[in-house]
Amino acid sequence: MHIADITMFHAPSSGGVRTYLQAKHRHFAQSRDIDASLLIPGSEHLRLGVLQTLPALRLPLGQEYRFPLRRRPWRDALIELRPDAIEAGDPYVTAWAALEAGQMLGVPVVGFYHSDLPRLMGDRFGQLVSRRLQRYVADLYQRFDSVLAPCRSMADRLQEWGVDGVRVQPLGVDVDTFHPRRRSPELRVWLDMQDSQRLLVFAGRNSREKNIDVLFTTAHLLGPRYHLLVMGPGMPTRTPDNVTVVNRCCNPNEVARALASADAMIHAGTRETFGLVALEAMASGLPVVAARAGALAENVPLGCGILCEPHSPEAMARAVKELFLNDAAAMGRHARRHVERHFSWPRVIEHLLHHYRDLTGRTSAHERRPPPFPPRHDDFFVAS
Repeated sequence: MHIADITMFHAPSSGGVRTYLQAKHRHFAQSRDIDASLLIPGSEHLRLGVLQTLPALRLPLGQEYRFPLRRRPWRDALIELRPDAIEAGDPYVTAWAALEAGQMLGVPVVGFYHSDLPRLMGDRFGQLVSRRLQRYVADLYQRFDSVLAPCRSMADRLQEWGVDGVRVQPLGVDVDTFHPRRRSPELRVWLDMQDSQRLLVFAGRNSREKNIDVLFTTAHLLGPRYHLLVMGPGMPTRTPDNVTVVNRCCNPNEVARALASADAMIHAGTRETFGLVALEAMASGLPVVAARAGALAENVPLGCGILCEPHSPEAMARAVKELFLNDAAAMGRHARRHVERHFSWPRVIEHLLHHYRDLTGRTSAHERRPPPFPPRHDDFFVAS
């Protein structure tokens, strides 16, 4: 079986989609019956093993993303690959190219709805734009043979817009990279922290929906007993005294070391479609304090952290203090077990491969079906 992925959401500083594709193709490479191709934008036409790039316009202030303008080259490249199934990872030109190629080849096309485009654009440009984009998204995703969403709330939104049969397909976590054994006492020395201080951490880019200002105000309210480490590009330069910023794109090993060395993660994002860094923190043995919104409300269950009122530094500061009045370390151990059980990459890819085989008719009658996944939202009690 040959699977071709196509997306513009793949750039040197991009986040969850790039991580998903890298993990997916790494696991495919270990399978004898799976061939894989990845078609993404680049500065020139290039073939390197399973990777192929086509020229595309670089977006200004776009975190090195490139935006294809013409559908035909992407469609023709997919047709030349002759895959058994195609997965489109964005709702733009490459998605329409994938649909055209799939129709011409007679193969199923999967649309993975990674980013809540109407909500993100609605936050910036108003509800009129949001409603128009909802209609666009509904029209596009109704055309796919299968639609994947990374969390149940996203799947529900698509279904509200008229897209039927959406399948929840979470991302995964590299539980070997993100592991408590990465803990490094040297990080606290570098931060000039006292033994009595608690280290909080957040990793991710500075974008509007991450609400970095809420994190900074939370740290200010918590005072000198707490120190906040924020890692990611585009961060503000003016910070409270108890905040340290690493203002660049950090590699996974750096992030894993910081997470394992902290006492808790705080995440104020309200538009997360999966919240991968929160799951990476949990895999590192950290409890998470997060806004009760988006995928974070699903993926931080009771016993793994505390959810609080969105957009409220006061509520987040209270939640942090409440966390450390309880056994935060025990919550971190429970969080690690939760991720190992539900979100390790082998488990995630096993479910994805079974879905591909169903779509392409390659499932054997004797093939073992993986256990139900992911856990239902109402299987958890969410902290109030």
